[in-house]
Amino acid sequence: MKNAFRSGPRICFRPAEIEHSPIYQAWINDPENHQFLARFRPLNGLEEREWLEKAHERKELHLFEIALREAERPIGLCSLGLGEQPHRSGELGISIGEREFQGKGYGSEAVGLLLEYGFLTLGLHRIQLFVYENNPRAIRCYEKCGFRREGVRREARWWAGRWWNIVEYAVLEHEWQSLSPRNAAM
Repeated sequence: MKNAFRSGPRICFRPAEIEHSPIYQAWINDPENHQFLARFRPLNGLEEREWLEKAHERKELHLFEIALREAERPIGLCSLGLGEQPHRSGELGISIGEREFQGKGYGSEAVGLLLEYGFLTLGLHRIQLFVYENNPRAIRCYEKCGFRREGVRREARWWAGRWWNIVEYAVLEHEWQSLSPRNAAM
């Protein structure tokens, strides 16, 4: 796999390239994906390109393109945003943008790789995320990967004519290590 940073059985992480900004823009503007993002308006090409340029300057943001190992095709984006160093915490974000690869375990594989990177390479103690209640597929993925529900921001998101809760999840390093013998051996 060209320029692979981390690899799993079916996917790899590689740097998010500015040349791929039209692909990322299409994912964000896709109505099926858009409903789960913190945006209410469409994203134009200039905004996406500028966001990517600024993201590469932010040293606390570890941003990756998720690509299929065999076809080298981008299917999504993921990130770990690091908090204050003494706290050794990070915030996970992920989106499988290509619809045909949603709901097939690619997100779980990517989250697993991000957790391994965060805990074993970056030395994090805690990784958290926020998810909209109207995204049950993502919630199942996070719980499968060891995240525990910590709290709810009641009716904090307005979407499609109604209020939705924002659910807070986190996983601690020792919880992640206890999930499988492979994690503990690393």
